[in-house]
Amino acid sequence: MDKLSTAEEGRTNAIISHFTIIGTIITFLLNNNKKNSFTSFYIRQMIGLHLLSFLNRWLTKQYLSGWISSVIGIIIFLFWLVSFISAINNNEKVVPYIGEKFQEWFKGIQ
Repeated sequence: MDKLSTAEEGRTNAIISHFTIIGTIITFLLNNNKKNSFTSFYIRQMIGLHLLSFLNRWLTKQYLSGWISSVIGIIIFLFWLVSFISAINNNEKVVPYIGEKFQEWFKGIQ
């Protein structure tokens, strides 16, 4: 199967994975039945962004300040937006700066 048809087939699940951690979990479970590399790519990206967001809310707010947490939150949202638009356009585009690490750290998710 070529990349375009794989992307077309996995597009809906890739988009669903962007909506809250519940959407990511649902997509992960749906992708277990019929593995799709495009969907898996975005599941790994979203797991990374969800963890980054959780750490931002927990560590930054607690140990630094709400203002810094808000700035980092806006940056995380922009990363999410880049990922979401790429999923809609059937492109596997990593999140800027850290997306390659997400793919490496969560490579076990197929």
